[in-house]
Formats: sequence, structure tokens, C-alpha cells
Amino acid sequence: MTIEQARAQMVGQQIRAWEVLDGRVLDVFSRVPREHFVPSAYADLAFADTAIELPHGQSMMPPKLEGRLLQALQLSPVDRVLEIGTGSGFLTACLAQLAESVVSVEIHQQLSDAAATRLAELGCRNVELLVGDALKLEIDGEFDAVAVTGSMPDLDDRWIEKLGPGGRLFVVVGRAPVMEALLITRHPGDAISREVLFETVVPPLENTNQLKPFEF
Repeated sequence: MTIEQARAQMVGQQIRAWEVLDGRVLDVFSRVPREHFVPSAYADLAFADTAIELPHGQSMMPPKLEGRLLQALQLSPVDRVLEIGTGSGFLTACLAQLAESVVSVEIHQQLSDAAATRLAELGCRNVELLVGDALKLEIDGEFDAVAVTGSMPDLDDRWIEKLGPGGRLFVVVGRAPVMEALLITRHPGDAISREVLFETVVPPLENTNQLKPFEF
């Protein structure tokens, strides 16, 4: 099987089959070379329906979960996006294709540097990479969308506070083996809505044990 055949199979049998039907999202998975972001030791798993190990105990989400995240955020070409957890940089590249700009925060310098190299090689110029603990780092401005790539035991209000009017937040909340992927939306008048999208299990975001739960 060629790389392009494997990519098409990933899109058709994993991502589309998991109710990702947004044409722009499917097109991104067809165009952004996922194999470019996978560690060489796991090259054979670039298009597999599995999480892929990264240094420092981190991992790449399975493609279908990345697809559901991107579809849920309903990104437009004028959106400013905040990503918590750069990881390999693949999801960052996808976000950059769908939005106007992306600010991505990674706690591990090694991962951020590797992602920066890969993104530069692909010509991604609308991405700003920050290194630090996102739970402590001061991040300027509001965003149209926030994507948290690690799970949290409880929903914390710091990400909601980063949403501008109409802003959307994707985050996985709970403790294994029961976690829920949530879409949080800030509506006019600062009303906040919460939608449960699906159940999943995602490794926790580092240093989440000090969070204060958000109450609706």
C-alpha cells in the first residue's frame, strides 16, 4: 500500500466513519502530511487508528479524535486559535490550515522545537509557538477557539475566560476510564453552554491537579 492509499484509507475508514463529515476538515487530513510529524520509530503507525507515543510521556491523538476536535470547533479562515499542547505539531498544522492564526503552547521545549522545525518545513507561517506551563503562562488576548489536547479531571474556567464572543472550547474532562469530550461555547451576553460530544480517554494535561472546577 502506498502512502497516499494509506492516507485515503485513514480519511475514509477512520475519520469519516467516526461522523466527521465536514469537507474542510476531511480535506485538511488529505493535504497535511501526517507522516511528517510521526517519530521515526513509529513511522508504520502514521495512519493507524491509535495514539502514537512522543517523548516526555506525551502522545499524538488518533486521527479520528483529531478529526472530531477540528469539526467541533467549526473554524473559519478569520479565526484566532489557542492550542494547549503542541505535541508533534500535526494538529497545530491542521488548525493553521483552517484558521487565520494559531498560538500553541507546549510545556516541553524538546517537543516545541521539533514541532517548530516540522511546521517551518511545511511553510506554516501563521503559527506562534510558546514554551511553558499553560496553566501558569500569561497568554494575551481572546480567541475564537481553544483546543485543549490533554484531558482535565474537571473543567477549569481559565480556558473559558480566553474565549471571545461566540468562542468555542474543545476539552476532554473526567478521569479514566470515564471521560467526556465537551464543546463549551460563549454566547452573546457571556452565557456559557456545554455540549457533551462523545466519550473517550485522553492522557491528562500536565499539572492539572491544582485546578479549580468551573461551575455552570
